[in-house]
Amino acid sequence: MNDDAAPPQSVPDGTTGQETTGQLPPASGPLTGTATIADTPSGTVETVPPPPRQNLIIRDIMRGSVVTTILAIVLAMLVGGILIAITDPGVQKAAGYFFARPGDTFVAIWNSVSGAYIALFQGSIINFQAASFQQAILPLTSTLGFAAPLTAAGLGVALAFRVGLFNIGAQGQMLIACAASALLTFNLGLPMFLQLPITLIVGIIGGALWGGIVGLLKARTGAHEVILTIMLNYIAFYLVSWMVRTPHVLQKPGTNQPISSPTPTNGVFPALFGAQYPQLTWAFPVVLLATLVVWWLIERSSLGFRMRAVGENPNAARAAGISVPRMFVYAMLFAGGLAGLAGMIQIQSTITTGFDGGIHAGIGFDAITVALLGRSRAWGTLFAGLLFGALKAGSFTMQALQGIPVDIVLVVQSLIVLFIAAPPLIRAIFFLPKSDEEKTAKAVRKSTKKAARKEVAA
Repeated sequence: MNDDAAPPQSVPDGTTGQETTGQLPPASGPLTGTATIADTPSGTVETVPPPPRQNLIIRDIMRGSVVTTILAIVLAMLVGGILIAITDPGVQKAAGYFFARPGDTFVAIWNSVSGAYIALFQGSIINFQAASFQQAILPLTSTLGFAAPLTAAGLGVALAFRVGLFNIGAQGQMLIACAASALLTFNLGLPMFLQLPITLIVGIIGGALWGGIVGLLKARTGAHEVILTIMLNYIAFYLVSWMVRTPHVLQKPGTNQPISSPTPTNGVFPALFGAQYPQLTWAFPVVLLATLVVWWLIERSSLGFRMRAVGENPNAARAAGISVPRMFVYAMLFAGGLAGLAGMIQIQSTITTGFDGGIHAGIGFDAITVALLGRSRAWGTLFAGLLFGALKAGSFTMQALQGIPVDIVLVVQSLIVLFIAAPPLIRAIFFLPKSDEEKTAKAVRKSTKKAARKEVAA
């Protein structure tokens, strides 16, 4: 060692007046969980309260790995295959003489499950038995068409999740978007280059305002967003149902049926690749653009940083000078607008002959599963929407060719969400390594039990 080396210098600590020997002061501040002494009136260190349990649950779900997500989908497919085999008449018949000829039962199980998933693939991706290439890729266009509104609504739910909000009001936001657009734009009679964007924008604004009500009430009164969105869903449903059966409001002229006027021809999204692919319209590129905008907003903008900070720990964000109520309002405005986009895709692309209170088609609640599967990330939500769109498109072919109820696909979707929300279950089933949090919790439990035994022995 060099004897001429300078000894560590003593540096006065500007906060306490003490001297430290060549060491940096400990990090402090609201975002670290410990406030600085200068920030407190009493001159003592204060701890920022931990984030609410709701935020922790959302964060744990979002931080699951890609491997866990894939295995959750695989496991859900396996359970779905078991259900298909159990309910198949051929399998039930072969199982009656299982001990005499067990091979027949296994062959029947294989034919049932493989036939179901082959039909699902042919109905959602590509049909190898088609006579031409154009007909072969028709199932893929159906998948993209079904995925468009699911992805748009899923983006709204995912964005709210990132801010620590459970937005289960996409259904009501879709309904109000459709009603606002029909009420204000269906009778304008404008050319397509004006009618289409105006119809779309008015619907998005309607959904945003309906979602903004939730954000404003939560910001001002502290009411829970789950209760608010559920109640607003009911209000929106009954309001739209009343409007479509009331003459001179939204009811189609010349009929007593509870249905609105059809979407103006100039307000309908044209087919992306021609009339041979009617389900794939320009709505899908609009959804891709919305996904890009949401990704940039959350991951790259300063507003997105403040939103994410509120989602991680609103108490720390408030201590850092971020207006938490304002972030709640912004988040629900954006979420409602995205759900409104999903509603507009429904009446401008999917169902253009008129709508009623069921125009949401369950998309508002399916969007929750899409957001969970996508880990509340923009691009993850897009891929989750494509998966659920494929399941929906293929379920009809599976029912037509194999006689398997569409409900089986709904069960598979529910199982995917169940396994996504329980990463420890997936890791236990597939013997995956535990996360650091699980290891720490296990060590704490062991130490607690050991200390309890020592106390009992003493």
